[in-house]
Amino acid sequence: MSKVTRATKMLEQAGIAFTVHTYDYDGDADRIGLQAAEALGEPPSRVLKSLMALVDGRPVCVIVPSDREVSMKRLAATFSGKSAQMMKPADAERLSGYKVGGISPFGQMRAPRAAIEEEAMVNDLVFINGGQRGLQVRLDPRDAVKVLNALVAPLVA
Repeated sequence: MSKVTRATKMLEQAGIAFTVHTYDYDGDADRIGLQAAEALGEPPSRVLKSLMALVDGRPVCVIVPSDREVSMKRLAATFSGKSAQMMKPADAERLSGYKVGGISPFGQMRAPRAAIEEEAMVNDLVFINGGQRGLQVRLDPRDAVKVLNALVAPLVA
């Protein structure tokens, strides 16, 4: 497994401090984010999942703790929209340039607007997908907000 991806290159170019962590990815897991947290020995609240969604038909990247579910109503409101829905996996892969299970908010082919769950900001460090299955980057969530120009909002149900 390469530890250099578009995501890690973007973070390096932005001068963001991060470390790379690998784990055995299980594509058959019911909840991939929870499987990653367990494999890394981290609480699910510190291992964030990156989800691709649509708000009023426009793509967005949503970053929430792996043990939480996105509230579509809150997601739409965060982006001043009327409705939100999860993006189809094939569309998420095409837009992001990453495979499902390895979608990172960093280094996407066409970077959409991003939002991070406000609960994640209580952590000094969080894990976010590093651009391939079984690869996570650990960084300060405030640095993730800065490099993504992300909104911080209550996004979970």
